[in-house]
Amino acid sequence: MSTLSKESRQIVASLAHRVGPNADIEKVAQAIIATLQEMGAALTPIIGQQGVAALYRRSLHLCTSTHPRLAGTYDSAQAAMELTVLSSVLVEQSETDALFFGEVLLTTYYQLLTTLIGPSLTARLLSGVWEPSLSDTPSQENSP
Repeated sequence: MSTLSKESRQIVASLAHRVGPNADIEKVAQAIIATLQEMGAALTPIIGQQGVAALYRRSLHLCTSTHPRLAGTYDSAQAAMELTVLSSVLVEQSETDALFFGEVLLTTYYQLLTTLIGPSLTARLLSGVWEPSLSDTPSQENSP
């Protein structure tokens, strides 16, 4: 599935761009949460809040099998996407571990959605999540 590997690279690049060059654990957690929120916003009109939450929970469940320290996050996630719980667990990790987990979580979420609605529709629905963050230049203050 070469499209998934291409999309996986795009997800990783987008997350790295959001985190920036001076990554600290707060920035990493914020970038992961912001990406999940944008994915949810893009998908809610199509699959509803419960569908978005189900995809999140399933993705989290699959990821915690390789990251046992985050298993409590899955247990704490209710019917809705409890991103504050995820954020509080992420900030307790190292930057590298949190970033890796975020990459795996976002890629897993994307892959699950692809199996449900197909790669073409998934790419169209979520392209706005990746592309703005990759095309944005670093913000600069404009003086009056």
